[in-house]
Amino acid sequence: MRAVVYREIGDPSVLKLIEREMPEPGPGEVRVQVHASGVNPTDWRARSTPEWGMRWPEMTPHHDGGGVIDAVGPDVEAFKPGDRVWTMEAALGYNTGTAQEYTVLPVAKVRPLPDDAPFELGASLGVPAITAHRALTVAEDGPRRLAPKALDGFTVLVPGGAGAVGHAAIQLARWAGATVISTVSGPEKAALAAAGGAHHVVNYREGDPAAAIRAAAPDGVDIVVEVGVAANLAVDLQVLKNKGTIAVYNDDRPTVELNLLHNIQWQVRYQFIVAFRLGETLTSAAADDITAALRDGALGVGEEHGLPILRFPLAETGAAQTAQQNGAVGKVVVDPRA
Repeated sequence: MRAVVYREIGDPSVLKLIEREMPEPGPGEVRVQVHASGVNPTDWRARSTPEWGMRWPEMTPHHDGGGVIDAVGPDVEAFKPGDRVWTMEAALGYNTGTAQEYTVLPVAKVRPLPDDAPFELGASLGVPAITAHRALTVAEDGPRRLAPKALDGFTVLVPGGAGAVGHAAIQLARWAGATVISTVSGPEKAALAAAGGAHHVVNYREGDPAAAIRAAAPDGVDIVVEVGVAANLAVDLQVLKNKGTIAVYNDDRPTVELNLLHNIQWQVRYQFIVAFRLGETLTSAAADDITAALRDGALGVGEEHGLPILRFPLAETGAAQTAQQNGAVGKVVVDPRA
């Protein structure tokens, strides 16, 4: 079977397309034929950041995927061959990433994918949706699990609603009953955030974005799912409720300056999020809630759902990672069968 691997840290040229033997599932494992492999920022960062090092002497990238189980190991009862699934945290094992035709994973790393859900949707969950779930469940007075009505009465602000995490946050928050506001940088992304389900969309490059958010949420925002806290903090603090939460999952700037007195007076809660360090309990709960939202038809991809799909064949995994790194609008997906 074909697989993409890298054996050293470096630019996309270190990614090599190779042939390897078909892996066999052991006890508690399933083998998944990967139909779509999702690309996330952590993939190119892991490949290119010397400080992160090499977890294994040879690594197959990409955590997220959508595919079909074609074999199960001993003691596996939850799945059978032919079941459609989505994967998470796949690249945490030795050469178990989804940038290959088949991968073997523990059953804890896969969840059912409904028959009417495209494989690209399965490849768009994992890192983005688990991150979004965590951001929506850390408010002091908010729920710890998501389900219909869990966020009734809450207002959620999602900067960067056209990105993968922002898109997942919009859809999960809306499924859970929240009023969702998204800020974006222009008309194209505004259309995507609206298609994703945001009730209100604000172009932060025009007029007074804080006033526009306040107009949509006169009582303030309960939760901010923040992609760029250093740039957005001033607006966040103008619209946040007393005891509100800013859940930060990414920022390319290394530092942020805080007005401590203001934060103390408004009892602001900050939660910093790394999906891979949530632990088994939180990750499993998030995956179960995401699967419930899938069953309810609350999650979707494609331009009509606010997240265009950019497809690459397996041999162009390096180009796919570069597109993601360069800020491609939409979800970058590799097809291991192409």
